[in-house]
Amino acid sequence: MAETKITEYLGTGRRKTAVARVRLASGNGKITVNSRPFENYFPLETLRVTAAQPLTLTGTAEKFNVRINVSGGGPNGQAGAVRHGIARALLQFDATLRGALKAEGFLTRDSRMKERKKYGQPGARKRFQFSKR
Repeated sequence: MAETKITEYLGTGRRKTAVARVRLASGNGKITVNSRPFENYFPLETLRVTAAQPLTLTGTAEKFNVRINVSGGGPNGQAGAVRHGIARALLQFDATLRGALKAEGFLTRDSRMKERKKYGQPGARKRFQFSKR
């Protein structure tokens, strides 16, 4: 029994509180997110475009089957995390794509996080109304 080794390229993407674990395997362009079809998981066209940007930029959309596990955050954060993860996985596949991906900013982790609420205040920056008397 001959064992066929399927090479997978792994990438971890993060955005806000979302974390995406991406696996690229050679295939025909099928994308599944949390065992659901890509179009099902990201119903908005803008989110699908954002998530698939690295594949369309490098022209590898039809070369790979992409399996993604994503958790945390909301739809926008998850789409950004998926984009970051796919870009990192593509680097493992071909390091020469680095220039194109870096120029578009897909390899940069968007570090903007929600600022924590402070004690004695209603929010992170908002203050209770001042009363002189």
